[in-house]
Amino acid sequence: MSQKQKTDSAPNRPGGTDHPHPPAVVAAHEQALQGSGFQSRYIEAIPGERVHIMEGAEGTPLVMLHGSGPSALLFLPLMERLTGVRAIAVDRPGFGLSDPHTWPTTSRRQAAVEWVRRLLNGLDLREAALLGSSAGGTWAVWFALAHPDRVSRLILLGAPPTLSVNVPPPPLRGIASIDPANPPPMPPPSRETVIQSMSGMGEGNTIVNYPHQIEALVAAGQDPVASMANMDELLTLISPGGWQPSVETRVSELGGLKPSTLLVWGNHDPLGGADAARQAASAIPDAELEMLDSGHGPWLGHPDQVANLVSTFITGRRT
Repeated sequence: MSQKQKTDSAPNRPGGTDHPHPPAVVAAHEQALQGSGFQSRYIEAIPGERVHIMEGAEGTPLVMLHGSGPSALLFLPLMERLTGVRAIAVDRPGFGLSDPHTWPTTSRRQAAVEWVRRLLNGLDLREAALLGSSAGGTWAVWFALAHPDRVSRLILLGAPPTLSVNVPPPPLRGIASIDPANPPPMPPPSRETVIQSMSGMGEGNTIVNYPHQIEALVAAGQDPVASMANMDELLTLISPGGWQPSVETRVSELGGLKPSTLLVWGNHDPLGGADAARQAASAIPDAELEMLDSGHGPWLGHPDQVANLVSTFITGRRT
């Protein structure tokens, strides 16, 4: 990629206050982005609250929303292979290098939709293609249903949580039983614990190909801000018996999706495999479904194929 790299990940926020994330997290981002050709910068979608984004070359805007646990850095293997696309990977609130967000005690769904709306406004985008992975896919679906005029195309990588045809695997349901005020002791984050965690999502054999991603995930595991954001989201979405009723997205709602939608799911996705993917795709009026031999992060094991699918879907030009 020919675009010159530009980073803005100084440890101080505007006004001289400290960066909310530890220096190790900032350093992991700088290391992963070094030589990538992507621009790292902040916007204030909400006054006084910084959102960190990584931005690619010129082209059709594609806003990318990551899932729970990792940051937008996990999209780098995909971003590096997209063509004709202005990839804009966003650290959702509290994750990566973004500031935390105080969520209202009312509807998380409405609040997430409003956050994405403010994000697009902050990016000066009246309309954009929207890509979501895992919980980012849930946000993307919610936003596309609420504001179809602002989403030109919708891409879902992996099974989005809260969709009624998907089921949270036992380890995630176990997390939902944890008392956040008295969590059980956890082993210190390491390369081994990251691989173990990714194995639970069907991507243990693929994450090992991305050492910078592993380093960033280890750093995130020592970040109290990201850990709090992650636990808060998991408890908001998941109950010991399944999805929280207040956020469950009925498959019948997918019939209201107006944008053309691309679903790229793994046959071994622990949240929902081929049967769930086919049910979801059949409910969407204009949908394409591509099943891959992967887990919850299909682009990690098939970066070239997924990049070709996404680029073609957005621009009509094959890579």
